[in-house]
Amino acid sequence: MLDYRLDEETEALRKVVREFAHEVVAPQIGAFYEADEFPTAIVRQMGELGLFGLPFPEEYGGSGGSYFTLCVALEELARVDSSVAITLEAGVSLGAMPIYRFGTEEQKQRWLPRLCAGEALGAFGLTEPGGGSDAGATRTTARLEDGHWVVNGSKAFITNAGTGMTDLVTVTAVTGTRPDGGKEISAILVPAGTPGSAVGQRYSKVGWNASDTRELSFTDVRVPEENLVGERGRGYAQFLSILDEGRVAISALAVGLAQGCVDESVRYAAQREAFGHPIGRNQAIQFMIADMEVRASTARLAYYRAAEKMLRGEPFKREASIAKLYSSEMAMENARYASQVHGGYGFMNEFPVGRFYRDAKILEIGEGTSEVQRMLIARDLGVG
Repeated sequence: MLDYRLDEETEALRKVVREFAHEVVAPQIGAFYEADEFPTAIVRQMGELGLFGLPFPEEYGGSGGSYFTLCVALEELARVDSSVAITLEAGVSLGAMPIYRFGTEEQKQRWLPRLCAGEALGAFGLTEPGGGSDAGATRTTARLEDGHWVVNGSKAFITNAGTGMTDLVTVTAVTGTRPDGGKEISAILVPAGTPGSAVGQRYSKVGWNASDTRELSFTDVRVPEENLVGERGRGYAQFLSILDEGRVAISALAVGLAQGCVDESVRYAAQREAFGHPIGRNQAIQFMIADMEVRASTARLAYYRAAEKMLRGEPFKREASIAKLYSSEMAMENARYASQVHGGYGFMNEFPVGRFYRDAKILEIGEGTSEVQRMLIARDLGVG
């Protein structure tokens, strides 16, 4: 029989993260969100809890857990706020994971301990201003010269790129031409502050306002040849595999937002009175909240299934896309319903559902749009 109950250790982690989210994040995050400010102190506390090291071995400063434990933590954080959740997700799956999966032992020993401790953040520069979903259309270049990579180009929409905690960004760059005439794309690690690298201003975003997202540019940036991450010419393929894992994590984050919409709507429906009684007595409100719970519960099963296959070492690309597609669209639906339950207050930023509504849309875009997920699912089914 299938058993999706959490084991004792994971359940204990879930409770710790939920307590942290409610007692530390919830009282402060609204002010950071409206000020468009990165919550450095909160992120450092997340590091002290060991959240950034959850899926990494103890030898590199991690907790020795699994990717699934990271997903559980992300869900609990996102029930309260998505900005801190995406900071964790990007710091782990995009910042540290490429080094762990493909880096040399020297790279792991040098960078992972600080990343796992949450003392530093890493970023991954894949998307370019003119690329979007066509990540293979990389224009950033890197050429070998006197034992150094010389990097030129720019990257867009990079999370954790310019915080006071950012230590590095791993960028994809064209390093040559393949035998078939296509681009040879490699991944190269660029430490923060390397001469020639420039960090743009924080984007003015619709949502995720307390997370850090910027454009990066590189002008004759020189880094040692040994900063190549993984095999030369395999940078794009490596990152696609990282995205498969990341989609499970984004699904967990979306489930957290969807469940947070339920939490806030249940609380509001019990407190808000209209026409002489709590609005939760109205069947229209009851049905909206019931539908929200159905969506959140079903989406959770989808990411549990994808994580289960991943941890078993089985192919999980289709399941990851299904989970990411369904949970992101259901998060958007729940945010819409939660705003409706709250009425006029649902349009006010001082209420959590206002933030949830603003945060939900990017889940249908980031780490592969809904259209890309449908394309991947159809392709895996042999259609087209």
